[in-house]
Amino acid sequence: MRRLTCALCGREAKGFGYIHQLRWGEFPHHRFCSMRCCEAGGALGRRSNGVIDKTQMEERAVKDARRPLAEVLVELNLMAPFHDRSAAEIDRIIEACVDGFQASMQRQAAERDPLDDPIPF
Repeated sequence: MRRLTCALCGREAKGFGYIHQLRWGEFPHHRFCSMRCCEAGGALGRRSNGVIDKTQMEERAVKDARRPLAEVLVELNLMAPFHDRSAAEIDRIIEACVDGFQASMQRQAAERDPLDDPIPF
C-alpha cells in the first residue's frame, strides 16, 4: 500500500486535502496530515495560485541547519545511520524537529494564563 505524505511537513497524510478553486483537472490535489497543515497549505495555495512550495528563505534555513545537525550527530556518535541518507531525508528530519518545536510552543502559549505571569520588577 502506497502511503501519501503531507504536502507541508512530509508526515503521513490523513485525509485532509486542498485543490485550488476546486478545479480537479487543472490543479494538483495536495494532501495533508492535519487540519492545521491543511489550513496553512490552503492559505499558501490561495496566495500562490495553487502552488505550495517552501519560500527561498525557508529552503535556505533548512539547508543551513544541515551542518549543525551533522555536528551534533558526530558528537553523539550517531552519524552512521544518517551517513547514506539523502539531503531530502535529512531536510525532513530538520523540518519535523522545527514543526514539533513550534507546535509545542504554540500549545504552551495557548494553555498559559496571561494573568499568571509574575511581574518582573
